[in-house]
Amino acid sequence: MGRYVARRLLQMIPVFIGTTLLIFLMVYALPGDPVRGLFGDKATTPQVINSLRHEYGLDKPVLVQYWDYMRGIILHADFGDQIASGRPVTDILGEAFPVTLRLAGLAFAIEAVVGIVLGVVAGMRAGKAADTVILFVTLLLISVPVFVLGYILQTVFAINLGWLEPSVTDETDLNQFILPAIVLASASLAYVARLSRTSVAENLRADYMRTAIAKGLPKRRVIGVHLMRNSLIPVVTFLGTDLGALMGGAIVTEGIFNIHGVGGTIYDSIVRREGTTLVGLVTILVLVYLFCSLIVDLLYAVLDPRIRYA
Repeated sequence: MGRYVARRLLQMIPVFIGTTLLIFLMVYALPGDPVRGLFGDKATTPQVINSLRHEYGLDKPVLVQYWDYMRGIILHADFGDQIASGRPVTDILGEAFPVTLRLAGLAFAIEAVVGIVLGVVAGMRAGKAADTVILFVTLLLISVPVFVLGYILQTVFAINLGWLEPSVTDETDLNQFILPAIVLASASLAYVARLSRTSVAENLRADYMRTAIAKGLPKRRVIGVHLMRNSLIPVVTFLGTDLGALMGGAIVTEGIFNIHGVGGTIYDSIVRREGTTLVGLVTILVLVYLFCSLIVDLLYAVLDPRIRYA
């Protein structure tokens, strides 16, 4: 197992370099000049523009800028400075990521627990009324856009009923993240439920299930050990990749509920052409994806004892 982990960590290095290089090239290939954007409609001299471009290294070739960027990350954990404010990008990351991590963590817990429970119930009762209702509800969650569902739940449960906060005013209070977390987890929850339902229904008809039942094993052991461990492998694969997607895809949800996290920061960075901030945020998301992928692979061996890593 140790050799496998070490090999996977080494494999992450070229993947990390390749993905960050592509992101860097795409961001800096966008039209527009972030230095000129600082002045808006105000006139300025070419000397001032060139001085600022030189200060932030924007007058260098793109590959040289990428080398300087990677060297700063590896040697000093330095993501550069934001052009508009001059603040270190690490400070902006330190403010945005904890907020989105609370939101994404709560949404991940909701989608994993509720999605798996609904999927198991539907799979165990495939073709019956409960299965039909769950399939209809999950199809509805997949079909309704996030911004529509967000405004509906905000209006009904926050404004009309007053059960929850309509927006997040205290980003350290986890209770205020319940409603936006439900909205963020809605589509992923539906996919987890459907994936769990299909996997459970398929494994129920497998030979090893009939053998376990024929041996007289308790129903709780048959379902909890034999059925669930094999059925959760595809679900764990989806959940592992979805954590990064939740963190990066929260732009709409954070906008609806006035949350100042990664999503809003990415949106502002795109609008203002803040390439340094945007690349820094996406670099962290790439690392999240890579380590989630490693954890998922290790969980395979826990769920299925037949899987062994050399």
